[in-house]
Amino acid sequence: MTSHALWTAFYTILSREIRRFTRIWPQTLLPPAVTMTLYFIIFGNLIGSRIGKMDGFDYMQFIVPGLIMLAVITSSYGNVVSSFFSMKFQHSIEELLVAPVPNWVILAGYVCGGMARGLGIGVIVTFVSLAFTHLQIHNLLMVVVTVILTSALFSLGGFINAMLATKFDDISIVPTFILTPLTYLGGVFYSINLLPDIWRMVSMANPILYMVNGFRYGILGVSDVNPFVSLGMILLFIVVLAAVALNLLRRGKGIRN
Repeated sequence: MTSHALWTAFYTILSREIRRFTRIWPQTLLPPAVTMTLYFIIFGNLIGSRIGKMDGFDYMQFIVPGLIMLAVITSSYGNVVSSFFSMKFQHSIEELLVAPVPNWVILAGYVCGGMARGLGIGVIVTFVSLAFTHLQIHNLLMVVVTVILTSALFSLGGFINAMLATKFDDISIVPTFILTPLTYLGGVFYSINLLPDIWRMVSMANPILYMVNGFRYGILGVSDVNPFVSLGMILLFIVVLAAVALNLLRRGKGIRN
């Protein structure tokens, strides 16, 4: 395929993904804003006033970066897993299979679609947070790079989940039993420096910890882990998941009988 044909294929997939979640924005863009508002009110205002400061910041300021990242992670993942599995379920994925579109273009289209929704939700939640606290930016480049890479990573994760799923119930197993626990135990609401040594070491095995702390460093300038280590871990996970996703596409796992 020529470069123009490749771009056309990529743009077609991406634009379809964006139209999909913007057309039903009350279901895709509004709920995360409402959910995060409740988090800000309950954890930030009500509970945070009793906790006081954490790492030198008001508790509300401390949890805002984690909550923004939480919204980005869940939205990026959910967009791709639901969209691609729906294509499988409706058998419309066959249109892509018979077209001379390289696997990496298919993957890039869906991942970028998930990133568009995840980053859009991140912007919305950021504006919502400004109604509750003041945000400062310590390192804008770190903020942008971390949130983009994290959105890409979980879009890849959603794609792999959709490839392996055989029924609708399968696409909820990973978010419910893996993604949600890892997110809540990833330092969104607390610093791991408060934990005993053994649990702090266990927390270091949680990949979401690096994403939350990398983003928190970019905004507040504080982190439980080295921010460059955080970026390195995220890039490593992206490479691994991208390789897995491309291998599943090459084998036609779940999409070819």
